[in-house]
Amino acid sequence: MTTDAEEAGLIARMQNGDLEAFDGIVRRFLQRAYLIAYRLLGDHHDAEDLVQEAFMTALQNIQRFDRRRPFGPWFYRILVNRGVNQRRARRVRQMEPLDPGKFATEAAGPAVDAERASLRAAIAEAMATLSERERLIIQLHEVDGFSGEEIAAMLEIPAGTVRWHLHQARRRLRAKLAVNQECR
Repeated sequence: MTTDAEEAGLIARMQNGDLEAFDGIVRRFLQRAYLIAYRLLGDHHDAEDLVQEAFMTALQNIQRFDRRRPFGPWFYRILVNRGVNQRRARRVRQMEPLDPGKFATEAAGPAVDAERASLRAAIAEAMATLSERERLIIQLHEVDGFSGEEIAAMLEIPAGTVRWHLHQARRRLRAKLAVNQECR
């Protein structure tokens, strides 16, 4: 049985009221859903709440889901839409820096740590210059590894629009980071 067939089987069982199948779907999509939610909201607790809310919404609406389509884009669209709405409601327009200790090697010294901190700050500053949509698309594509088509399905926009936003965002980031590099 292929992964797609397994997923379709789990969805069919969910539509017939099997909660164990729902557990299987949650296990399949939980990690990536949390990463997306965290990037959207920048807070671990809020991300956990968003993921739980998105899974519950998916379960409540599973009867309307078309089993001929993959579950992931449908579910991630629910997650992203709710996350964007929550972020707008809070008026959050900032990024929370990642814990530098998680990525530092044991051999890294103060100079390496300072350089990494400087790079993180430059990237955060450059990302802040992007529009909310561009920032979201860049994060989903470059950090979370979603394809342009998957992002288009999540955001309910044409794939060409996603490609255009990626192009524009990358251009702006390159320009901003080049200016920061020259200022050093």
